[in-house]
Amino acid sequence: MAIEDLLDNMEEGMMNAEDAMKTDIAAIRTGKASTALVENLMVEYYGTNTRLRDIAGLSTPDARTVAIQPWDQSAVPAIEKAIINSNIGISPVSDGKIVRLPIPPLSEDRRAALAKQVKARSEEARVAVRNARRDANEAAKKAQKASEITEDELKNLLEKIQKMTDSYIANIDKLAEEKEKELMKI
Repeated sequence: MAIEDLLDNMEEGMMNAEDAMKTDIAAIRTGKASTALVENLMVEYYGTNTRLRDIAGLSTPDARTVAIQPWDQSAVPAIEKAIINSNIGISPVSDGKIVRLPIPPLSEDRRAALAKQVKARSEEARVAVRNARRDANEAAKKAQKASEITEDELKNLLEKIQKMTDSYIANIDKLAEEKEKELMKI
C-alpha cells in the first residue's frame, strides 16, 4: 500500500467520524428551533419509510417553532404519527396543511442530560479517530517490516499520522464544546 493511500484512507475515516458526529449533535435539541431536529425522521409514506425532508418543506418561522409543510397534504397524519413516535419529546400541532412543532424551553436537568449526550457522542467520535490512527500505524509498521519504507520514513509517517489525529480530535472537542455552550445558554 502506498503511503499516500494510507494517509488518505486514514483521513477519510477520521473525516467520516467527524461528519457523523456533526450530524448527530445537530439533531440534539437546544432551546431554539432547528430543522435538523426532524429532517431525518422516517415517515411511513405510501407504505415506504421516507425521510421527512424528502416529503416536506422544513422551515423555522421563528426561534421557537419548526414548520413542516408536506408536498402532499395526505401525508400530514403520517408526519404527525412519526413525530409522536420519535423520541424528541415535542407534540405536533397541525391545521391539516402545515404541521408545527412548538419548541418549549429546556429545563436545567434536561440541558445537563443533553450535554451528557453530546459528551458521549464526542467520545465515540474520538474513539473512531483513534481507531483510524491505530489502523494506519499498524499498516505503516507492516510496510516498514516488509522493507517498503525505511525507518526514517516510518518515523516521519507516524508523526504525520499523530498530527492528523490531534487535529481531528481538536475539531471534535471544539464541536462538542460549542454544542454544550449552546445547550447551556438560556
